[in-house]
Amino acid sequence: MTLSFHLNPLPSILLGVITGAGGGIIRDVLVAKLPRVLQVEIYASAALVGAAVAVLGHVLGVAATISSVAGVLVCFVIRVLSVSRG
Repeated sequence: MTLSFHLNPLPSILLGVITGAGGGIIRDVLVAKLPRVLQVEIYASAALVGAAVAVLGHVLGVAATISSVAGVLVCFVIRVLSVSRG
């Protein structure tokens, strides 16, 4: 987690979004598809909220593992809901 290297919360959130969206872009490019992040705005928004939850947990003093898992779960639930509801 970037916060363990004493990076401020905002850059940590932005790096989380870039990492989440970037991984999806690489996946889509490798399978020769148009990247979903360019088609679906919820994709990057889910990454933003998930990263914000992880950083907020760290700022509040929650253990890094717990705050990271919470961020992943929030991001996953947002993506699942957005896909299931169109």
